[in-house]
Amino acid sequence: MSSSRTYPSPPVELPLRLDGDPKPAPDCDVCQALDRQRSLAHAQRDMSKVSDFNVEIRNHPHTSRGRRS
Repeated sequence: MSSSRTYPSPPVELPLRLDGDPKPAPDCDVCQALDRQRSLAHAQRDMSKVSDFNVEIRNHPHTSRGRRS
């Protein structure tokens, strides 16, 4: 007889992100618009949209960041 597992492995535990919402760049109209939309999503308790806006703000390119080589 083989000794194969007949039960699932323990769940993977991911760390809780406590870094909060990213701050929009102060002179960027796109970031400011995304921040307003994120505030509306917070008010509507749509945390999926809040997360989407956080990703957009975090990944929005700015010329002040410099280029990657």
